[in-house]
Amino acid sequence: MDTSKVADSNRTTAATASKPNRVGAVATWADERLGLATLAKKNLRKVFPDHWSFMLGEIALWSFVVLLLTGVFLTLWFTPSMGEVQYNGSYEQLRGIHMSEAFASSLRISFDVRGGLLMRQMHHWAAMLFIAAMMIHLLRVFFTGAHRKPRELNWVIGCLLLLLGTLEGFTGYSLPDDLLSGTGIRAADGFIKATPVVGTYMSFLLFGGEFPGESIIPRLYVVHVLLIPGLLLALIAAHMLLLVYHKHTQWPGPGRTEKNVVGFPMLPVYAAKAGGFFFIVFGVTALLGGLLSINPVWKYGPYDPSKVTAGSQPDWYMGWPDGALRIMPGIETHIWGITISWNVMLPILVLPMLMFTILLLLPFLESWITGDKREHHLLQRPRNAPTRTALMVALMTMYGLFWAAGGNDIIAIKLHASINQITYFLRGAVFIGPVIAFIITRRWCISLQRKDNETVLHGYETGIIMRSPEGGYSERHLPLPESRAYALTARDRDPVVNGVEAGSDANGVPAPGQGRLAALRHRIRTMWYSDNVQKPTRDELDHGHHHAEHEHELQESMEGHAADGHQFDGHHLVDDESLRH
Repeated sequence: MDTSKVADSNRTTAATASKPNRVGAVATWADERLGLATLAKKNLRKVFPDHWSFMLGEIALWSFVVLLLTGVFLTLWFTPSMGEVQYNGSYEQLRGIHMSEAFASSLRISFDVRGGLLMRQMHHWAAMLFIAAMMIHLLRVFFTGAHRKPRELNWVIGCLLLLLGTLEGFTGYSLPDDLLSGTGIRAADGFIKATPVVGTYMSFLLFGGEFPGESIIPRLYVVHVLLIPGLLLALIAAHMLLLVYHKHTQWPGPGRTEKNVVGFPMLPVYAAKAGGFFFIVFGVTALLGGLLSINPVWKYGPYDPSKVTAGSQPDWYMGWPDGALRIMPGIETHIWGITISWNVMLPILVLPMLMFTILLLLPFLESWITGDKREHHLLQRPRNAPTRTALMVALMTMYGLFWAAGGNDIIAIKLHASINQITYFLRGAVFIGPVIAFIITRRWCISLQRKDNETVLHGYETGIIMRSPEGGYSERHLPLPESRAYALTARDRDPVVNGVEAGSDANGVPAPGQGRLAALRHRIRTMWYSDNVQKPTRDELDHGHHHAEHEHELQESMEGHAADGHQFDGHHLVDDESLRH
């Protein structure tokens, strides 16, 4: 053997072995100071449950990522300035027109920058998808009870994300400085001036003088690309950290309890699924941006304070306060030389903040009403919380009616109806509609509870018709699979609320120190749980199963006789041969 070759081989082996040692030394050094290995080992194997409804939050997250990616591209080409220039770009219809630099750069991105129009439209569609996904995700969380303890703070963060996302959308579509977005800024100026006493001062400071001034586009640009995105990133990070800390909620089922999570680990399953879902969201957004035109600013032209677009509408998520403004009666008050425009202040300044405050406080109000201070990690079916479900449907109905009112002029044109009649109808509907929706939804949920109990006790319908010896007909039922029955019955019983006022003894005598607030809470709690259908007791289940088994045995007996050539004629077994004669 050549000793020189052996020596070279040993040196190569030693060099190869030394490289991992160096990498390991660096990793050990970092881990001793940062504790990354322990943190990664714990969280990379964290389990996430699997259900289609959980993807709604992921759609919002990945839409935000698409917004960041496309927004960085647009930032490189957009000029946030209201300085006047003469357009000499490739869009012939506006060539020679004087416009702001912001609008001119929007046209340049749309027609002269390679891929610019695609990026603009992807950015706008992603914004639409981001807010829509957040709203539906919020509804899913509320309807399934995922907002209860210990996730109240995450609910608050989610509501703040929705509010900031809406403001981010408004600042974004205002930046091109076209006639439509300029009309929106003009409306915002009027809303600010409707603030009593200080409104005119606020408008002057925001716009840098009288409307439109020279400062609003640069300031909106800073807010849009720096301030609100920074807040959104911080809140999304906090939202995800709390999600990991509290562990993910899950639907009831065999092996699932309040103490565990059944699902797939972060690596490799969940990470691969989440990564693939990102590309799906990105691809859908790219298809929307490439095939469906949105916000064609070149059709509107540059902003001119003396003009307004016919049939102008804000983006859909800003439509409901606009609708409230349209159907609000014209009411003003003049006090000490100050005009209070109630017809602007109430629908634009008071109503949105009131609705947002109610949304923010829903978990805390429910906890106060029900007195439930336990931690909840199993989700509820919406039907098993009828009052909560009906309350949110009522709010959704009010939102939808305000949203429809935002297009009352378009509705009148398309349906050839009177805009006055539509406005009068919507003024009443925003108050009556939510009440009707609450009553119908609550009764519907209670009916579904009864149907679930019937299914658990008597099994599911097989479609097989049985004839009894007495001549009666009935449908054969089979017991539910254990997993299905478990999911239907894995819910808490509602607390029994008696008719005695809170803070009183059995005779109704108030206890010392108990006030009207406790009595009010008791009355609301009684209404909250009234008419709820409780899940079957053990005795009811045993009786139902015994009845189902009896039906099953009877059917098997009849099938056995039929196999022997006999049939029931209603009272007696009849031979097939005698039937033929």
